[in-house]
Amino acid sequence: MAPSLRTHFFVALSILSLIACSTNAQLSTNFYDKTCPNLQTIVKNTMTQAINREARLGASILRLFFHDCFVNGCDASILLDDTATFVGEKNAAPNQNSIRGFEVIDTIKTNVEAACNGIVSCADILALAARDGVVLVGGPSWEVTLGRRDGETASQSAANNEIPSPFSDLNTLISMFAAKGLSARDLTVLSGGHTIGQAQCQFFRSRIYNETNIDTNFATSRRSICPVSGGDTNLSPLDTLTPNAFDNNYYTHLVANRGLLHSDQLLFNGGSQDALVTTYSTNNAAFFTDFAAAMVKMSNIAPLTGTSGQIRKNCRVVN
Repeated sequence: MAPSLRTHFFVALSILSLIACSTNAQLSTNFYDKTCPNLQTIVKNTMTQAINREARLGASILRLFFHDCFVNGCDASILLDDTATFVGEKNAAPNQNSIRGFEVIDTIKTNVEAACNGIVSCADILALAARDGVVLVGGPSWEVTLGRRDGETASQSAANNEIPSPFSDLNTLISMFAAKGLSARDLTVLSGGHTIGQAQCQFFRSRIYNETNIDTNFATSRRSICPVSGGDTNLSPLDTLTPNAFDNNYYTHLVANRGLLHSDQLLFNGGSQDALVTTYSTNNAAFFTDFAAAMVKMSNIAPLTGTSGQIRKNCRVVN
């Protein structure tokens, strides 16, 4: 078997195993086969158009999905706008002025509604869009189980407290993932999503000026983007080698002490995750296989199914 075929075989085998063992039997890969048969084509086509306009949107939608699933489960609560009587998650500290991609989800929802009115949840659209965004920038694919329904509430306090911080220590990060049913291995492989996307200066300033476990030339180059004061929203790629390609260069950066965020470099800093980071830094196929499996696992965090929640007509507001 050729290496590429072998990689895809093991990815598929791992994912099918996870799906078969899922405790949430109400989710299925064929949930919309009869009610909205063109759903996946619509999502993929819209995501393709979005990423052709701006490659960064693959990372943005992936982060949107991650931040959604860590608060009240994968229920699209992060998409809800604040109103005079409702406080959502968009202005929580981990999201305010940094989470993005809402307009892309709006466009997908509009296109899906035109084909299948009132059938498909925003939560499922977000799960599919996250997968397609990864694939479109060169990453692995996975089967997305469907049948989630949309939350009717949101929690800014949970977003503030339960979304992992770029300033956290390793034990805290491991504990926060464990609280969502995710392992330390899941933490390390899902952090590999930082192989695409960018971070604001305010989130890596302390690392490039104060930390010692950092390559000197790398720190100097990032200081040109992020001054000691001011420029809080200036952007740097999380992976400076291939910022718009989904690959294992995130891990080669960590091994070279070139992780941009404090929480990134902690994964390779004499701790429990060093061996796994080393493996991924030299084995892209292993990273892809494990990332796909971890995304399946994360997408099954406390979904609303059956008669719980609703199918929102507009992803930004409760019906």
